Amino acid sequence: MRQVQGSYNRRSTEALKEINYDYSYPPEVGNLKPGTEKHDKIVKEILDRAQASYDVMSRRHDYWKKIDHTLTAYITLDDEEEYVLEKDTRKPVSIVVPYSYATIETILTYWVSVFLENPIFRYRGFTSEDTVGSIMLEKVIELQCIRNKVALNLHTQFRDSLAYGFGASSPYWNSHWGHRSIFDKTTGMKRREPTRLFEGNALMNIDPYLYLPDPSVPIQDVQKGGFVGWIDKTNYLDTLNSERYDQDMFNAKYIAHIDGHTSTIPEDTSGRETKVGGEARNAEISDITRPIDITYMFINIIPKEWKLGLGEYPEKWLFMLAGDEVLLKAQPLNLDHNLYPVTICAPDYDGYSLTPISRLEIIYGLQGILDFLFTSHVANIRKAINDMLIVDPYLINMSDLKKPGPGKLIRTRRAVWGRGVENAVKQLAVTDVTRNHMQDAGIVMDVMQRSSSAVDSLMGIIRGGSERRSATESRDTRMSALSRLAKSTKIASIMTMQDLAYMFASHTQQLMENETYISTAGRFQQELEEEYGFSTGMKVSPMDLLINYDIVSHDGTIEAGEFAEVWLQMYQTLAQNPAVGSGFDMVRIFKHLARISGAKNVNEFVRKGGSAQIKLKQDEEIEAEVQKGNMRPI
Repeated sequence: MRQVQGSYNRRSTEALKEINYDYSYPPEVGNLKPGTEKHDKIVKEILDRAQASYDVMSRRHDYWKKIDHTLTAYITLDDEEEYVLEKDTRKPVSIVVPYSYATIETILTYWVSVFLENPIFRYRGFTSEDTVGSIMLEKVIELQCIRNKVALNLHTQFRDSLAYGFGASSPYWNSHWGHRSIFDKTTGMKRREPTRLFEGNALMNIDPYLYLPDPSVPIQDVQKGGFVGWIDKTNYLDTLNSERYDQDMFNAKYIAHIDGHTSTIPEDTSGRETKVGGEARNAEISDITRPIDITYMFINIIPKEWKLGLGEYPEKWLFMLAGDEVLLKAQPLNLDHNLYPVTICAPDYDGYSLTPISRLEIIYGLQGILDFLFTSHVANIRKAINDMLIVDPYLINMSDLKKPGPGKLIRTRRAVWGRGVENAVKQLAVTDVTRNHMQDAGIVMDVMQRSSSAVDSLMGIIRGGSERRSATESRDTRMSALSRLAKSTKIASIMTMQDLAYMFASHTQQLMENETYISTAGRFQQELEEEYGFSTGMKVSPMDLLINYDIVSHDGTIEAGEFAEVWLQMYQTLAQNPAVGSGFDMVRIFKHLARISGAKNVNEFVRKGGSAQIKLKQDEEIEAEVQKGNMRPI
């Protein structure tokens, strides 16, 4: 076990037996005090699985570090460059052309447009009785996503999937505790009382370097594995605070007496810190922050074999281990969906690999060539703009020649005064062997675009060339590029977003305890107002959400504005031909036209009292009204 120097007391595992904080452990698990036989046996089972997983996953870490370096503007200097910079800080160093960064930003922009528009997750009821309940469920989960900033976690997961080949996250039920100021009628004064301010679904990102899956199953089959886990880097005070509000946690006070670091993973396995010259952790701040490595491990166990109950069939359990020594949690998941609360996003997976290749890894070799072309060209320019002279030191005063600056006076030696200055100094011819490097760089960037789908039209760059491009050509080219990106988002929708939507809904139905208020504004405003009579908001209880629902999957595409003109022509055609238009919902078509044209808040302009549905009477009804005298032909 690694030891970190510090002022607070650290003791060995054996010494923990002498310390007793008198915890009350759950009856089904029994005594799990650190140092007991049952406690240490469970710790060993967790560490064995973590080490087996890390031994496989760590084989990819060196490649991921290279990807980390491509996402910056420079790389670590070698010994020769360090020596050169000591002599002249203006000398060129190895740079990284930020083209991989531009590529991942372009693809992420499309992903954000597809997935992160509210509501992120959409639902519909199975039957007409479940319709209003599914609307409430969608509104409640939308509010949870906003308060817990789920969109930021999804962005991180998407970015990891493009950089490292996969992104992992864990949905969990978050209860935010604090204080609320209330008026005490007894004393007539204001007082503060502890309360749960908010509860709802949240998302925890899992660092790919710290992800510990079952290595016997491919990346997309996380639910088929015997275990799955990860390591979270936190600190002692945060862990102790979590124990205060989590009734299922225990043993947190023992962390003060251990090292806190896990032996499974080195201090810093990624390349994120090295590119900026920092360290993930150092001894100088360890005494202040008291960092702790917590291993989260979901394991499918037979409780009777682990002496954690009488169950003889597999059950999914959650274990939390601080450092290598203190067990913080051991409990059955007991989630209605009976899944590991872990989701994977691997848009470029092959169906078989544990660690699939990433989008940036595909173009990594081209990125290296691009860096070389730029660096060598800059170095050659640096060489060319510096004078390379052949001098006869017998004829020239060398001290004058070495003085920098324009307009300088160079004196000849006294012995050759009056003989002229020919052949005293000669400029050495310099050949630019890198003059074609920029042209070659353009070819390399073009190949990178073709490989990654991040073409010029998606980057907002107009293709060069003397010929004019028609609007149709521009539109078709952009839509073809978008269709390539739509493939990856379709995979992410099936693999990641559907699982998250299902787990969020299941958690809300099972774990929600408090009533909450939702806004009736939006695409379901009319339905909610007609059902409940509210004009601005309504209260939702946990019982209102116990309905049968289905997930509305996203097809992986965005509503592109290029087709707004086509939809406008279709709308005009339908409006002018009632026989055809009667078979379509003209109001919904108009709203769709407004959305793809850029108006996202079209529902705010719907007339109060219901949507303006166009009702066309059948020919028989019209004829009957004419016979009654209520209508007449024009």
